[in-house]
Amino acid sequence: MSRMIRALVLCVFAASCGGTDRTPPRDLDNACSIVDERPHLLRAMRKTEKRWGVPVAVQMATLYQESKFIGNARTPMKFALGVIPMGRQSSAYGYSQALDGTWDEYRQKTGNWRAKRDRIRDASDFMGWYMDGTSRSLGISRQDARNQYLAYHEGRTGYRRGSYREKDWLVRVSGNVATRAQKYHAQLLACRKL
Repeated sequence: MSRMIRALVLCVFAASCGGTDRTPPRDLDNACSIVDERPHLLRAMRKTEKRWGVPVAVQMATLYQESKFIGNARTPMKFALGVIPMGRQSSAYGYSQALDGTWDEYRQKTGNWRAKRDRIRDASDFMGWYMDGTSRSLGISRQDARNQYLAYHEGRTGYRRGSYREKDWLVRVSGNVATRAQKYHAQLLACRKL
């Protein structure tokens, strides 16, 4: 009987270690609620802020927009003739919705070869690394959620060319990201999480 109990305990422990968040937090409009429900998010983002200088609220607003804090988020499928699956819209995956090529560049430049897009500490570090690079190459403040998001979505070259100007929906979304970052910042200050 003790072997059975040990095996069960081992299985429960293994299952609890390997999972990613597959559902969004209950209240996506309340930063305090999000970090109370998932304290590991705040730990990862604080570490990223310390390393790369990207504020927690900017990271949270970007994560909200990209994945709704879902660790295994993927882009929708494409269909031919409305029914024949043709693969995903892009290779974006995980919390940060990093593309395969950009993720590979991050792993190569940081030496973090074991990084996984569905692990929040890696996804958060990736966002910090990318936004830090954007700040250095384009002069966009790490606190500027709107323009950081535009460069994150379009890539630095696309941002430099102004490709976002032809996408009214994206300009609107980037404004929403900036508003959400301000809101999250105020909430985190109010509940003393910053």
